[in-house]
Amino acid sequence: MRKLLNTLYVTTPDSYLSRDGESVVVRFEDKEKFRIPIHNLESIVTFGYTGASPALMHLCMERGVSLSFLQESGRYMGSVVGSVRGNVLLRRRQYRMADGNEALHLASRFIVAKIANARTVLSRGLRDHGETIVSEKVSREMDFLKRYMRRVLSSSSLEDVRGVEGEAARRYFGALDELILTDKEHFFLRGRNRRPPLDRMNAMLSYLYSLLRVDVQAALETVGLDPAVGFLHRDRPGRPSLALDLMEELRCYMADRLVLSLVNRKQVEPKQFVVKENGAVLLKPELKREIISAWQKRKQEEIKHPFLGEKIPLGLLPYAQSLLLARYIRGDLDDYPPFLWK
Repeated sequence: MRKLLNTLYVTTPDSYLSRDGESVVVRFEDKEKFRIPIHNLESIVTFGYTGASPALMHLCMERGVSLSFLQESGRYMGSVVGSVRGNVLLRRRQYRMADGNEALHLASRFIVAKIANARTVLSRGLRDHGETIVSEKVSREMDFLKRYMRRVLSSSSLEDVRGVEGEAARRYFGALDELILTDKEHFFLRGRNRRPPLDRMNAMLSYLYSLLRVDVQAALETVGLDPAVGFLHRDRPGRPSLALDLMEELRCYMADRLVLSLVNRKQVEPKQFVVKENGAVLLKPELKREIISAWQKRKQEEIKHPFLGEKIPLGLLPYAQSLLLARYIRGDLDDYPPFLWK
């Protein structure tokens, strides 16, 4: 199993990334603020208007380190990557499957796992905090999610799968609000909203989903798949559709649970957000740094992969699922085993 290397997150506006030999150097106001050897990195993620020298881009491409650019809000803009990895035959088979009946099969696998993991999040909440939450509402939504899983498996088209996914998401986020145990005046969920997020919970979810998408996209590139050609999400210029597909089964376990933990443990405060006149809610720079730190720490936690049967750092989960997906597309596996949290 691949070693989990580090991701360098650059969140300070107006920082500049450059190369010094085999090291990445972060400068701010013409002063060196940070330095790290390139061999210690798997990826670099920059927020805002950070610049990077052509020499550093060349080093990243040589060493297989992805360099991704995001807006300050966390919206993905693009990446600098090296030559295409993997066997061209694998990608050609991916394209054929995306245009054929296999697209429905894989899409249903992604969404069944997403709904199952969402249901487990709610179940764990009931188990751990049943005395303080409205258990009847959560249990009711869990029953609906179980029915949606059966509906996904019997869906006859991608449109049906997308429709069920939307209904399940609405039920899940409605119940997830019951798992918020502190400061319900400032931290609440009235459904999922984005572009822009209209409450603090959605703002944190969107930010973490952006971090997760970068990791998933890098993992897909590593195993030789094309992140732009998905099975569930429609093709659109500039959109990493396959990364969005694979994210579906990982969101609840990797991102949603972390947001709940940060709020319920009182590690975030209302004053760490900015509420704009149009209702948009943004994260202040210090909160972004805290979330990134918590994200990196969470990725170091070990889990036993349900299919591989071995312990891996949580941060390797996107890579493990990308590898299994590539093996299925290549024909080495009879079916794709999505990640199911138990």
